[in-house]
Amino acid sequence: MTSGPRKAGVLGHPISHTLSPSLHGAAYAALGLDWTYDAYDVTEESLPAFIDALDGTWGGLSLTMPLKVAALPLVEFVEPMAKLVGAINTVVVQPVGPRVQLVGANTDVHGVVAALAEGGVSSASEGVVIGGGATATSALAALGRIGVTRPVVAVRNRARAGGLMRAATKMGVEPRFVPLEDAPAFLADAEAVVSTVPADAGAALGAALGSVRRGAVLLDAVYSPLETPLGLAWAAAGGVFVPGTRMLLHQAGEQVRLMTGHEAPLEVMAEQLPRV
Repeated sequence: MTSGPRKAGVLGHPISHTLSPSLHGAAYAALGLDWTYDAYDVTEESLPAFIDALDGTWGGLSLTMPLKVAALPLVEFVEPMAKLVGAINTVVVQPVGPRVQLVGANTDVHGVVAALAEGGVSSASEGVVIGGGATATSALAALGRIGVTRPVVAVRNRARAGGLMRAATKMGVEPRFVPLEDAPAFLADAEAVVSTVPADAGAALGAALGSVRRGAVLLDAVYSPLETPLGLAWAAAGGVFVPGTRMLLHQAGEQVRLMTGHEAPLEVMAEQLPRV
């Protein structure tokens, strides 16, 4: 899978903020691979043409918003977890004779589970997901994996959380939906919380935050700013705050493994992350 030079990259719109080239580039260098990894500004409209042009010189793609759902019908095979979630953030390009086979995967779920474990929670029964988009759906799957089968899901608009609701049914998870502004009332009992909303929306929740369980973990998928207002409020209330860069690291590490066949050098990759 890894013989010879290969190309890889991250697609999204906008894409200038991405840290993925630094993470993947550091991994390839540490592994001694002659691979390159670049960022490409690709919209939903231009995605089919980009995917159709992939050939055996490519190793894989990372996908960010708004492409995680749009890419699903463009690959030949979707891994089971990605199919459950209904979103892919990874395309593995596998040469098959003179052609290539495209495999869609979701490493966001792995990233959430690993980041929560870093914070000290690898199993739980009470959890909250804040937000209702593709990343929230991955968070829901991750909480289900660690034992949270009846999570609270706080959303601005339940009508726009149809993908999450369909995924929950497939997963055998029974979420309780509440309005976003009501989220603080449910955080006190949570052992694990994953926020996927922008920092300004999280700031309003942090301002209304009361007590939290000591040692309860909040993962904020947003990593700009690195210390989010919600994360700071959570830590001040006695919880453990895990920044979104840790999720980013672990999902990227799993992408490296899937694309190259090598275990990712996470410590080397972590050196590329911004620090407070």
